[in-house]
Amino acid sequence: MHPDYLEKILKARVYDVAIETPLEAAPILSKRLHNALLLKREDMQPVFSFKLRGAYNKMAQLSPASLKRGVIAASAGNHAQGVALAAQRLGCKAVIVMPVTTPRIKVDAVLARGAEVVLVGDSYDEAYRHALKLETARKLTFVHPYDDPDVIAGQGTIGMEILRQAKAPIDAIFVAIGGGGLISGIAAYVKRLRPEIRIIGVQPVDSDAMARSLKAGRRVRLAQVGLFADGVAVKQVGKETFRLCKQLVDEIILVDTDETCAAIKDVFEETRSILEPAGALAIAGAKAYAERTGARGQTLVAVACGANTNFDRLRFVAERAEVGEKREAILAVTIPERPGSYKKFCATLGARNVTEFNYRIAGSKEAHVFVGVEVHDRDETGRLIRKLRRHGLKTIDLSENEMAKLHVRHLVGGHAPLAKNELLYRFEFPERPGALMRFLNSMRPDWNISLFHYRNHGADYGRVLVGMQVPPKEMPQFRRFLHDLGYPFWDESENPAYKLFLG
Repeated sequence: MHPDYLEKILKARVYDVAIETPLEAAPILSKRLHNALLLKREDMQPVFSFKLRGAYNKMAQLSPASLKRGVIAASAGNHAQGVALAAQRLGCKAVIVMPVTTPRIKVDAVLARGAEVVLVGDSYDEAYRHALKLETARKLTFVHPYDDPDVIAGQGTIGMEILRQAKAPIDAIFVAIGGGGLISGIAAYVKRLRPEIRIIGVQPVDSDAMARSLKAGRRVRLAQVGLFADGVAVKQVGKETFRLCKQLVDEIILVDTDETCAAIKDVFEETRSILEPAGALAIAGAKAYAERTGARGQTLVAVACGANTNFDRLRFVAERAEVGEKREAILAVTIPERPGSYKKFCATLGARNVTEFNYRIAGSKEAHVFVGVEVHDRDETGRLIRKLRRHGLKTIDLSENEMAKLHVRHLVGGHAPLAKNELLYRFEFPERPGALMRFLNSMRPDWNISLFHYRNHGADYGRVLVGMQVPPKEMPQFRRFLHDLGYPFWDESENPAYKLFLG
């Protein structure tokens, strides 16, 4: 028999530790979207995330004997802090198993609340498996981050607050999805009382376990997940959260990294608060929904669910926000290599702000320019490209080219005639000691590295571009190397940005 979530949410014990967060108007975004956008400010909780609601509600219902023995959780971030705070308030011991790759700032935040931290493995999955072993060995109670009715009910109090706080009828509520606990709780409450309100989940394109599961009609396990929005980087959703989402969620919108960065910037301009990537997903989803559907005059609620971000990640966010907002066009333009060409090119651009300009002489007849230009929207990018082409300037739009945005803009330096049989691959290295040496040790020693670019983006993995000289007859061994290495990779050997500027 399934739980009565309305009753569980109404009886949930969260306010010993959580606050009722405001539902704030976002006037700047509302004007741009032609809809009234309201932000549910869960980033204002004591641990800067909604996670303490579910963790405390679960732990507050444990027996005195269970509390005396203590609790255990696996988490790399917000859930860990929620469990640690709840344990501190309830006077019980908490053990948090975290991956060794967890940023020190998050480990220190958990230690500061009196919890014991055990660092194991390189991923959440490894930490989770170890936590289950410790649960049995030390007779602790496991506090799941999302797949538990009491945790779901604790998160559901957000839905209760939204309906109580909203002064106008709500058309849709946007919620980030990782394992599904937050959206399941909100939907369980809202759909019982206001079934006409659309509940819309938002996921990153590279961490879309719930979207794939709902499409397949069963829980799908992802082989790997993107870690930029680490708060929702879940390979498999919960059994109970999947059941609830199947019944109650109206649709799921997928957004990319650039759209997420743009949403972080939007919320900063609106509130002067900096959300973490997972915390900004709902806002990115609301923007995508308004653009895609052409909705006007609706009341949209987006749950700003967390603000635990690393400071060094902000450089990457700032770089990508303009592209995500479609306010920067990244172009490769071919101009004649003769005096006056550059001046003509700039005159053709008109009175636009040039955000980036990279050029190196490459030949006697043509020059390839990598340029960033400020625009108002994607339509203006199209008009600019057509204008450049009318003036005889061959132009390629690289605004959606991941390799160009991550690597080539920092590498433009001319072609390499010595790089025979060069293959170009983009990799994601685990951001930990030994990742590079493992890569080098896995390669055949006679394959020369002809290009290497890495730049720290403040993420939990490193984005690396590598050129390797591999004779055609050795391609079977190269494919085996890629398979055995086990790092995510993309073949960029035919990428136009590479061919124009580096190949």
